[in-house]
Amino acid sequence: MCWAVTNEVRASAAGAMPANSTTWQQPIHPDTGLGPVSLMVADLERMQGFYANAIGLQVVNHSGDVVRLGCGDTALIELIGDPDARVRPRGTTGLFHVAVLTPDRTELARAIRRVLGTGWSFSGASDHLVSEAMYLDDPEGNGIEIYRDRPRNEWRYVDGQVAMATLPLDIDGVLAELGDKDAPSQLSPATRIGHVHLQVADLAAAEAFYSGILGFEVTVRGYSGALFVSAGGYHHHIGLNTWASRAAAAPPPGARGLSLFEIVLPNAQERDRLKRRLHDAGAAVEAVENNVVTQDPFANRIRLSAPVSS
Repeated sequence: MCWAVTNEVRASAAGAMPANSTTWQQPIHPDTGLGPVSLMVADLERMQGFYANAIGLQVVNHSGDVVRLGCGDTALIELIGDPDARVRPRGTTGLFHVAVLTPDRTELARAIRRVLGTGWSFSGASDHLVSEAMYLDDPEGNGIEIYRDRPRNEWRYVDGQVAMATLPLDIDGVLAELGDKDAPSQLSPATRIGHVHLQVADLAAAEAFYSGILGFEVTVRGYSGALFVSAGGYHHHIGLNTWASRAAAAPPPGARGLSLFEIVLPNAQERDRLKRRLHDAGAAVEAVENNVVTQDPFANRIRLSAPVSS
């Protein structure tokens, strides 16, 4: 089921939500996080090499045309190879970037040096007040952010929302954390997916789905054309923007780019509660093994997972 972004869909996603949609229903569990991000790729070998050598991920497992890479036994990126996968058309919904969260500033410096040491270049660098971030694209054009968070006690709040900005990053200051040491070939085992940032067609429909149905809290509205939502007071687990995708269509089936991203719930009860909410809202709901697979109004597929033992 793919929701067309119409007034009817916005109303269906929103239900009877009042204007402050983050307080009318039970919020998503504060211990919610993100799991692997799956990408459909045309050149599996090249993409695997990039994520291993430039980003510093290890192969967790490889089965047929699917390679899962991560840190230790934890997968962060899943590559699904299809030589016939077409380039995602410009101006469609989908992935803006996947954000790899390093545990501290030194690890961010190591990640920067690792990327540069393999000949790849960055497309941007920003100080977001709550974090320091570097940006680049993988060989097939998928956006990547590599960042570190400042401690939460250093975050500022304005009118109840997290204060974020896009300022120049002190790259020399970050690299000074490393000194003359070489970067290790692999990311720290504490590295994880910090957030995903999506291109959507309509922010109202996006908020109705991610906040109104799933229960993420809206944390930042201060960026024109963008919205940020999170669980447990984090600055954002999911970014949503219409900068190049307002009123856009979803990419065609078989296109390169985002195949699915995973929201990790702390227990099966929370997973099942969200499954019921999605079903009641008329969203696509499919049981796959111990997980629930759904999609937002813009055809971005989402897997809701929980520990098997819970």
